Amino acid sequence: MQQTLLALAERIKALRKKAGFSQESFADHCGLHRTQMSILERGKRNPSLATLQAVADGLDISLSELLKGVDAAHRKQRKR
Repeated sequence: MQQTLLALAERIKALRKKAGFSQESFADHCGLHRTQMSILERGKRNPSLATLQAVADGLDISLSELLKGVDAAHRKQRKR
């Protein structure tokens, strides 16, 4: 599970940076607190579906696009 959270964290951070947001401005844009975004981008907690949807909406992408590639990390971890 930890690899999955880290893969998701890296994906969110990369997409946020690509969109040109600072962590604080992106959190505000998504309606989340800055510390919540920090925790999410470090893979420290399992985010709720509502949080993931807020992030996807903030990036103007679908939830499935946000999760793209993250499931591969999960499958790889399960094979160990």
